[in-house]
Amino acid sequence: MISVCILGAAGRMGHCLLRAAQGFEAVRIASAIEREDHPSLGQDAGALAGIGSLGVPIGTFKDAAPSDAIIDFTFHAAVTANLARAVATRQAYVLGTTGLTPDERQAVAEAARTIPIVWAPNMSLGVNILLDLVRRAAAALDTGYDIEIVEMHHRHKKDAPSGTALGLAEAAARGRGVSLDRVAVYGREGMVGERPCGEIAVHALRGGDVVGDHTVIFAADGERIELAHKASNREAFAKGALTAACWLQGRAPGLYNMRDVLGLE
Repeated sequence: MISVCILGAAGRMGHCLLRAAQGFEAVRIASAIEREDHPSLGQDAGALAGIGSLGVPIGTFKDAAPSDAIIDFTFHAAVTANLARAVATRQAYVLGTTGLTPDERQAVAEAARTIPIVWAPNMSLGVNILLDLVRRAAAALDTGYDIEIVEMHHRHKKDAPSGTALGLAEAAARGRGVSLDRVAVYGREGMVGERPCGEIAVHALRGGDVVGDHTVIFAADGERIELAHKASNREAFAKGALTAACWLQGRAPGLYNMRDVLGLE
């Protein structure tokens, strides 16, 4: 049995984590955390998530009960402070937040010297299989196949492109043996000229309540290959994060990803 602290517990992903945890016999929710001015403070986390009372009120970090692992899907600006608390208490950490700045990425790397961290652009099994397929396809196909990545998310998503789209672009670049920084383009506008050979392009769409759609297109003269993943709800992400929290127990400090968790490395 492991105990878990959920950050952003009153949000969409927090509710999904609370519901998904009911299917994990080895997981106990120890704390449900929100920011200090959140209107849900004091309310039962399970009742808010629609699963009945858990006896765990929404609280702040100072109210948090001891736990084995923290799961964080909050906004990127909160990650550095959240990590500092985890390091101070030696808690394992599952980070699903995207859109981190270089300084925030550095904070993750530094924290991983002290605690075990799983950080992935997407926690779902399907997406991590897609990452591997994209890398393999990019390695097998020459630059006569233009790579275009299209992602779509709900209107409330704050970062663009998505962390998953960036992860897919990185996978394609690894497959081709090139640096993504050298070949990436993000959207197009105006008289951009002919498409350069070897470019990897990423495009972000926003609208409605789309949970997450990602398509990687390999387009050549005479044919087109499309590899896609579509999430209809957040359950896959929540189950992946909880699986990662369980996997982290007893792990040495270090920075891991979902391919480590799923044995794909």
